[in-house]
Amino acid sequence: MPRVKKRQRRSLLKLPSEFVLWRRIYHLVSDYKNRVCRPSWEEYFSRIAREVATRSTCMRRQVGAILVREKHILTTGYNGAPRGVAHCDEVGCLREARGVPSGERHELCRGLHAEMNAIIQAACYGVIVEGATLYSTAFPCSLCAKMLINARVKRIVAQTDYADPLAKELLAEAGVSTELLSGEADQSGEPPAPDGPADQEVGKKQKIS
Repeated sequence: MPRVKKRQRRSLLKLPSEFVLWRRIYHLVSDYKNRVCRPSWEEYFSRIAREVATRSTCMRRQVGAILVREKHILTTGYNGAPRGVAHCDEVGCLREARGVPSGERHELCRGLHAEMNAIIQAACYGVIVEGATLYSTAFPCSLCAKMLINARVKRIVAQTDYADPLAKELLAEAGVSTELLSGEADQSGEPPAPDGPADQEVGKKQKIS
């Protein structure tokens, strides 16, 4: 056997045992878990939808939507004016100018909805969204609901409600599963509330259909 020098022997004696190393690793992992609350997939995608909404230029309601399949994001979308057209925050809100209430006369708007843009993005880049789940900061309107049905989206997870009963009727009739993470209706035109501690489990789930 090769001879070990005294200095090397001292250093070897100072090395911690395997048990001590594993104990240190265990404590490090435990401390990390206590400090960091890892979000569920629902929380994860809901947070991303809220981040997408920050790109919106709508003056009434900032909405973000993402299409997800097998825990992979397919496309994203936020509400705003079409490509090459002036944004509403630059020229003013057409709906406000004409006094159109929330949830009515969707055609009287310069912008597209977040769900529409997510579907259009998929069409532009050849992404198949059949069987996908939509995560959105607001429940779809009836126009978006019809598009989502024909795009064969199978599930919708919304963070706030929207004043359009026809959308829920159409989705239920088409067999699209819908979940509302917050029981509060979003009729004020305000963007979703900021994040809380672990998003308070992203609100309490309410299965609509």
